[in-house]
Amino acid sequence: MIWIKIIRLFLILSAGVILILLYLRYIEKNTVFHPMKEIEYTPKELGLVYQDISFKAPDGVILSGWLVPCQNARYTVLFAHGNAGNISHRIEKIKFFHTLGCSVFIFDYRGYGKSKSSPSEKGLYEDAQGAYNYLLSTGVRPQDIIGYGESLGGSAIIDLASRNKLAALITDSAISSAKDMVKVIYPFLPYWVFSVRLDSVDKIKSITIPKLIIHSSNDEIVPYQLGEKLYEAAPQPKEFLKIHGGHNSGFFESEPLLKTKIAAFIKGLPA
Repeated sequence: MIWIKIIRLFLILSAGVILILLYLRYIEKNTVFHPMKEIEYTPKELGLVYQDISFKAPDGVILSGWLVPCQNARYTVLFAHGNAGNISHRIEKIKFFHTLGCSVFIFDYRGYGKSKSSPSEKGLYEDAQGAYNYLLSTGVRPQDIIGYGESLGGSAIIDLASRNKLAALITDSAISSAKDMVKVIYPFLPYWVFSVRLDSVDKIKSITIPKLIIHSSNDEIVPYQLGEKLYEAAPQPKEFLKIHGGHNSGFFESEPLLKTKIAAFIKGLPA
């Protein structure tokens, strides 16, 4: 009888652990990805001409994006946005890069906006690759593409740059890794219970193109020290820009500084 009780207790405990892990994975996915389907704004509202683009990720998922051309632009900014909303919530940043003389191609990850399927870490990398492949298919040269990633998009664009040729890499409020974020958000939990890796700090070590790492000292979501860690792991050539403001407001609060620094960074890229 005692063995039956032990087996029963073991099964109960095992079921409890499985339920806890499933719950944590659910929380994890909803923490990493906050997609919104509705397109609320378009570049047209800021006076920008744009093309509504449909393209495929390498695994066949149909994705959506906007191409905002700039006359006589040397560079096209491949824009990977953050984890919440969709491309329609980044029109001010699209305008920002456009005023710097760059064309912009911004895309929605799977599950966001008009893009199909549902988001995942693997899908994030596939979607960035699909956007890059689309630009190449239109005749844009790899050496004329600047990768830009904000927050979660930093992980997408760093992964892309570690496997493809780009002119330069810019990240804003990017995390060093999911492991580092777990230590911040869930310091009482072991990292292995989560599935997401987002290991940008390791991937950036192989990226030798010019890099500009931007982070706010007041970032309340992704701690400033994670931006510093990402910068320290990156090889030369690299630059770090310290701004001020919250995770979602730093761009607007520091816009004059950002405009000056990013314009100088782009101007200084090798011909």
